[in-house]
Amino acid sequence: MLKELDRQPESTLLTVVRLLRWDKPAGRLILMIPALWAVFLAADGKPPAALVGVIVLGTLATSAAGCVINDLWDRDIDPEVERTRSRPLASRALTVQTGIGVALISFACAAILAFYLNPLSFWLCVAAVPVIICYPLAKRFFPVPQLVLSIAWGFAVLISWSATVDELELATWLLWGAVVLWTMGFDTVYAMSDREDDLRLGVNSSAIFFGDNAANAVGFFFVGTVGLLAAMGINLHLHIGFWMAISAAAILWFLQYSQLGKADIPKQVYGQIFRQNVWVGFVILAGMIVGEIFG
Repeated sequence: MLKELDRQPESTLLTVVRLLRWDKPAGRLILMIPALWAVFLAADGKPPAALVGVIVLGTLATSAAGCVINDLWDRDIDPEVERTRSRPLASRALTVQTGIGVALISFACAAILAFYLNPLSFWLCVAAVPVIICYPLAKRFFPVPQLVLSIAWGFAVLISWSATVDELELATWLLWGAVVLWTMGFDTVYAMSDREDDLRLGVNSSAIFFGDNAANAVGFFFVGTVGLLAAMGINLHLHIGFWMAISAAAILWFLQYSQLGKADIPKQVYGQIFRQNVWVGFVILAGMIVGEIFG
């Protein structure tokens, strides 16, 4: 009886949930974190609840759209990669037409939320769309496609900060730089698990670009992240709670770097390090909130 139940086909709803990656919350949260960093910092630790709600829903809709667009572009590549061959479009569990429909609905939801924002934030949302759509293509011709993803991630800072105070300032750009470097770090780790498949398929990644120095590159990106966060903390006169948080983050990033330097790392370790960065992000968020309120 159990074997018969196991053979039952997955419902369309659950397949769409997998297409949106809502069954894997780490990737959704790790985009939401920079947006929350920005909104809490710009609002001195006390942003309007409605704005936070719009930012949270906006990041969910945007990341959902990005996932579907990625899978549409890569539907003929993903079946050749161990990690991605079971994705709904790669496995043909959903049609291309369904994928396009889901992407359009996701973008429409994000657009509706964007109308809540001020004009500067709205147009930053518009500017982010081409980057989101083109990122999956970057691996075909650009040697470091993770940089394109990092810039897309950086829009979360610019949009959220400007939505709060209707301007971009020095601290905004310091936070933006930190997010770009942090994203380069954790997404290079993510790419390291796919190096063999990517080399075989002839697609680019930062893990391939940096080669034997990939672990050192990740370490460099994490050091740069700490440096820019520290510069931002000085600029905003943040309380000691913030400094404790980024100190804890720096320690974990060093441990991750040390782990990456070892030979013959099991592939699952790369995913574990990626997921650990979600918790690092929330620790830093807590430090930012404390640092602003008591600063």
